Amino acid sequence: MNEVLETIAKALVDNPDDVVINEKTEENSTVLELKVNPDDMGKVIGKQGRIAKAIRTVVKAAASREDKHVVVEII
Repeated sequence: MNEVLETIAKALVDNPDDVVINEKTEENSTVLELKVNPDDMGKVIGKQGRIAKAIRTVVKAAASREDKHVVVEII
């Protein structure tokens, strides 16, 4: 799931080298923390959070194909 999230995030931002993804495994789910350059935060979140919601939807769909539960947090 890291690869999917990283590909999407790097395509959206102006500073793709600043994209960092940390993976934390909890009881029955995986949390992916996405960190981007503060100047690119608006591009990742989008108007009214639409892009962030779309990113979460795509990552969850990819995870469901592998029977995993993934949560994306934008930090």
